[in-house]
Amino acid sequence: MDEVQNRIKEMLDKHSNGIWMSKLPHFYKELYKEELNQGIVQQCEHWPHICTVERPYSGGQDLLLYPAKRKQLLRSEPDPEKVPPSPLPAPKQASPLRGCPTVMPGDFKEKVSELLVKYSNGLWASALPKAFEDTYKVKFPEDALKNLALLSDVCTIDYISGNRKKAILYAKLPLPANKTLMDAGHAHGDYAFRSMIEEEYMQIEENAVESADTILENVTVPPLVIPTEASPSVLVVELSNTNEVVIRYVGKDYSAAQELMEDEMKDFYSRTPRITPVQTVHVGQLLAVHAEEDAWLRAQITSTEGNRIKVCYVDYGFSENVEKSKAYKLNPRFCSLSFQATKCKLAGLEALSDDPGLVKVVESLTCGKIFAVEILEKADIPLVILYDTSGEDDININATCLKAICDKSLEAHLQVDAMYTNVRVTNICSDGTLYCQVPCKGLNKLNDLLHKIEDYFHCKHMTSEYFVSLPFCGKICLFHCKGKWLRVEIMNVHSSRTLDVQFLDSGTVTSVKVSELREIPSRFLREMVSIPSQAIRCCLADVPQSVGMWTPDAVLWLRDSVLNCSDCSIKVTKVDETRGVNHVYLFTPKNFPDPHRSINRQITNADLWKHQKDVFLSALASDAGSPNSRGGHTIAASSSGENIRKSLVEVSKKPVVDHISAFSTEQLPPPVHLAKPGEHMDVYVPVACHPGYFVIQRWQEIHKLEVLMEEMILYYSVSEERRVAVEKDQVYAAKVENKWHRVLLKGILTNGLVSVYELDYGKHELVNIRKVQPLVDMFRKLPFQAVTAQLAGVKCNQWSEEASMVFRNHVEKKPLVALVQTVIESANPWDQKVVVYLVDTSLPDTDIWIHDYMSEYLVELSKIN
Repeated sequence: MDEVQNRIKEMLDKHSNGIWMSKLPHFYKELYKEELNQGIVQQCEHWPHICTVERPYSGGQDLLLYPAKRKQLLRSEPDPEKVPPSPLPAPKQASPLRGCPTVMPGDFKEKVSELLVKYSNGLWASALPKAFEDTYKVKFPEDALKNLALLSDVCTIDYISGNRKKAILYAKLPLPANKTLMDAGHAHGDYAFRSMIEEEYMQIEENAVESADTILENVTVPPLVIPTEASPSVLVVELSNTNEVVIRYVGKDYSAAQELMEDEMKDFYSRTPRITPVQTVHVGQLLAVHAEEDAWLRAQITSTEGNRIKVCYVDYGFSENVEKSKAYKLNPRFCSLSFQATKCKLAGLEALSDDPGLVKVVESLTCGKIFAVEILEKADIPLVILYDTSGEDDININATCLKAICDKSLEAHLQVDAMYTNVRVTNICSDGTLYCQVPCKGLNKLNDLLHKIEDYFHCKHMTSEYFVSLPFCGKICLFHCKGKWLRVEIMNVHSSRTLDVQFLDSGTVTSVKVSELREIPSRFLREMVSIPSQAIRCCLADVPQSVGMWTPDAVLWLRDSVLNCSDCSIKVTKVDETRGVNHVYLFTPKNFPDPHRSINRQITNADLWKHQKDVFLSALASDAGSPNSRGGHTIAASSSGENIRKSLVEVSKKPVVDHISAFSTEQLPPPVHLAKPGEHMDVYVPVACHPGYFVIQRWQEIHKLEVLMEEMILYYSVSEERRVAVEKDQVYAAKVENKWHRVLLKGILTNGLVSVYELDYGKHELVNIRKVQPLVDMFRKLPFQAVTAQLAGVKCNQWSEEASMVFRNHVEKKPLVALVQTVIESANPWDQKVVVYLVDTSLPDTDIWIHDYMSEYLVELSKIN
């Protein structure tokens, strides 16, 4: 029985205009291929949770069945305690009745029938007693509402959502022959009136459909606008190559708007049965197609053949052959939403777009999934990067797909208990992680290919076409070092001029200038990306756990012993595929293969593990230098120009410890130049707490600050880690979110963190003490750019959070004009203050004075309070 009821409910949901009870078996058999027992049909009237029942006013015995949660078309549900409005004058209300006689049963039904005639839109059953007593001045029978079925011979009862306690009553009278349909609507209750309205509405729709052909020819579907948000979400539908990946944007104005439109299409085409399938069709014609699962979709004809047509579903991007009988004229009302299926190009894969292996990998990793997208170029087919953000780390799908098509036969797979000679240690991280190159087929092929590229550039005389014009994360390009070209992958883009790269075949991560990178010539690109990374990640086996975190002395001893030594040897003891690390014993040439003279034993026996509480390393955390790390730098990292060329092949012999006094800590930059009182200056507000405290920067100086910070990134990515005895109220360089800032150290915490104030941006931050380094003289020339400010023209002893938020929304991270009222000088540049009026001049005709706005806000707030 439950299954039958569910099926009937499904049928009624598809026929919102109702089904005659006598027709129910026919529809049931047609839909479910089974007979419906007549006894069950008769029970439908008693299933209020399944259907709403109405009896027509023509005197017939057949019943109309509606969905239980049917919306009332011409009436919103009023308060049950109030009498619903009526086109006829409502009876005058009388005072509560006391001592009035109770009406007799026969008279009661007659009076109810007379009363309901006055309410052509129906009367709520709960409002019937009051309306009855007000009209007839007699008491309403106490038990009359407990069994409304007793009134069924004088009125029609419409139970709302199957609720027996919630019903609307309609007058039940024969239809007079001499009345118009509108009169009959008033005389015979809501059902007849609603039927008339639905009939007229359907006629209007039908007329609209008949003229749709001529109208549709002139309708232009608006183009799809690329979302303005930083990282919109997209659903990948399908692809034939990586330069034309079919996607759909996910969001309110895109997928959500489409779903709403398709609901309206379903309602329109299922409720207008007189609409017939198209008779004549032509390529390019827009249609509404009745697809599977009773869905109605917009489609465009791409080809025709007899009674079948091939259509492309313009909101989904895929094509299908359908029978012409399922295609209908598309009403113009459904042409206001842009076609939702669009295409994009995957950055970094353009030259390999038709590679079958690459297409297969991209298809398996992306189709049917939702990704965040970074749009690099907005065009008809935008250039994008897809990111999987479902895990803890964002995964660059473009780079993942490129690595997946590498030639596996060129990988250097290390075997447990195997010995390897002529090994070169290329990089050592601050946690003791090693990167090695082992002689193999892939390394030989890579070296040959790099030699060919060197000869090609030498013969062709490198032109501007090989400069990298659009850097992005995951892009593989070339960097020239020590007379030869090396492969690098862009890991983090700081600006249009500075970025972080990882040397694919040495494991080194460093910062370089964009101008120093080169594109891989197209003739070598396919072969170049097929060679997997030749940097093998290793760690020293059996190093005692008691040594704890690696000290600077231990790291430097290891670097001095083996870094860039080309004839080391290793013995593999364990392969940890989960972490991608090989546990090895490492030998220098003179000690191989005696395990007691291995580097592992030597480093544990040496006195290198004494940690000092007041010193630290500024290098990476334990996992830095791994292929998935972004923006970090290793000890052997190098920078641009000659510094990179030298440091990649030889180890600096600088002492580990440089006392802070070795730098000119007393030399501070002059205060930033400010306009005089009464003068204007262009400013930017990076931080705003409330009108009594915010930070401004001189707009003209921001470019200089950006250049300085780029130089700091390049410098500190290759400078030696220094033991620094930090002190309060001293100026340092600190790494905050992959960028180096000039900071004032405000406090030292016991958990290894320090509190710093960013002298150029006015922000307070907590950073690890290992990320603090001396601020060298070359970065002490430009004045500190953050100037503390107060808003002039408005006074308030204490700003509420609500008022502070209003202020922030109007000024923070915005360019404004400042009219200086007062400048408060100080001996320390960071203590300089200014009182200013702020003006928002972004509107074409109106200048907004922020103090006026805040004053008006305070007045309005006081009125409310």
